[in-house]
Amino acid sequence: MCAGAGRSGRNDAAVNGPAGTHAPLVVVMGVSGSGKSTVGEWLAGALGVPFADADDFHPAHNIEKMSAGVPLDDADRAPWLDALADWLRRRAAAGSPADGGVLVCSALKRRYRDRLRRASGRLFFVHLTGPRPLIARRLARRGGHFMPSSLLRSQFEALEPLGGDEYGAAVSVAGTPQETREAVRSALARARVC
Repeated sequence: MCAGAGRSGRNDAAVNGPAGTHAPLVVVMGVSGSGKSTVGEWLAGALGVPFADADDFHPAHNIEKMSAGVPLDDADRAPWLDALADWLRRRAAAGSPADGGVLVCSALKRRYRDRLRRASGRLFFVHLTGPRPLIARRLARRGGHFMPSSLLRSQFEALEPLGGDEYGAAVSVAGTPQETREAVRSALARARVC
């Protein structure tokens, strides 16, 4: 997807450190059902970097709470966000051609993104967006996940879209999967992530 996955030799110091030293480090964010896992797995494969799903970092207590239809509070999220930041920090410091990574995570609030961003100044956010009815239909069709569709409303209420000063881009998922992938490619290219 990206020529050399960020190792093109051009001067990208303002974007991802000294030229030629790092692969992209990306968080694919959005509400449940927006397609984070699908897009994130594709993106990690296209970039040739490791993939992680933030759902796999939740302690059992958080999963039990969400499975019961109870939204998490900031105290529930704190150790989870710390674990995610640790993963990002390790990927940012890998120091090999295989550094970088793609993490899928709701990252609904600015303060959560700021906490993750402290792991690496080159962290780029791809915010998958779509109208609530579309996301609700997708979520209703998804099976085998601990997040019930009843929590979608609370996610939209909690969502703070990327601010203009945040390193990232919003990408609509209202089109076809191919259109979404192309929009992600374009966003990464425009931001010179790779």
